[in-house]
Amino acid sequence: MLFHSSIRKELARSFGATLVVLVTVVMTMTLIRTLGEAGRGIFNPADVMIIMGYMVLSDMPTILSMCLFLAILNVLTRMFRDSEMVIWFGSGRGLTSLIKPLFRFAWPILMVITALAFLILPWAYSRIEDMRDRYEKRGDIARIEPGQFQESANGERVFFIEKDASGKQAGNNVFIAQHRNDKESITSARNGRVEITNGEKFLILENGQRLEKALNKPDITVAVFKTYGAKVDADDQSARSFVPSSAKSTLELLQSPNKAHLAEISWRAGLALSAVNLIVIALATAGVNPRVGRTANLGFAFMAFVVYFNLLILGKSWVETGQVQFGVYLLVLHGGALLMALLWLTKRHNNWAFFRSRKLAAPATLSKEVA
Repeated sequence: MLFHSSIRKELARSFGATLVVLVTVVMTMTLIRTLGEAGRGIFNPADVMIIMGYMVLSDMPTILSMCLFLAILNVLTRMFRDSEMVIWFGSGRGLTSLIKPLFRFAWPILMVITALAFLILPWAYSRIEDMRDRYEKRGDIARIEPGQFQESANGERVFFIEKDASGKQAGNNVFIAQHRNDKESITSARNGRVEITNGEKFLILENGQRLEKALNKPDITVAVFKTYGAKVDADDQSARSFVPSSAKSTLELLQSPNKAHLAEISWRAGLALSAVNLIVIALATAGVNPRVGRTANLGFAFMAFVVYFNLLILGKSWVETGQVQFGVYLLVLHGGALLMALLWLTKRHNNWAFFRSRKLAAPATLSKEVA
């Protein structure tokens, strides 16, 4: 039908424009957050753009659901505002007849959201956790930044280097504070360089001094050296000791259905189910009422969207803590949201009124009294 094809084209244009805007906003916010985490030493600053890409990819199910919701809401609201719906209703059609063209447009997007939620989202989280863990387990030499105090991986040493010779693994004005086996030592040197001996890395210091003190003794040992070698820790190549449920595949979660895994499954399933429900909610709430203002329906629709997604987040924590059962949560939240949206759509389709006005009966009563 011509009307169906035209509404799908308009939905595609609105969806594309909304997607570009939302992705740009999310990328900007994610970049700022990732730069802050990199500045605190959580991520490698060189991997900021890669991590930002993974984070935006993990947010794509929510972004696509919101874009689909806004596209349907904007297009249908414009049709009500420009009186195009009057023609549609005049041809004997109602709001429920729009369900078919809306889902014909939305089904590829719903498939992408489902694939992202169950397949791509855990993969993206796993890559982020791998990069975070690899950066935390980097060796002492990799941790050294010119002009900054850096702690070693095991927490026993604190390094400081004033400036380095780029690409030569050498630097000037080196400071090392170490606490090991009830002993504290402070080593300083004018120059330092990294050498590899028998497959192990050593920091060779030149022209410096070393102060050593036992914790239970007042004596301090001072030694001046021309050359001093200190072994540095290499990168830890061990696998991650902890894998969060968000970084596990859906198959792994199903094979071990504990509370944390069921909570993660409820979140992923909720992303797919909420996208379907939001289509019906957008159709049920779209419209323009000049008596209460043009933004009344839009405000109600946005409030429904925010409440729905907040319940998704709260529901995940409820399932994880055992306050709500997994099946009950899915049935009550998503089934209840679909039922309420269908009831509201039926009410608007049949033009039901909850409160009938009695003002129309006044003229008839007055005419009887006059007679």
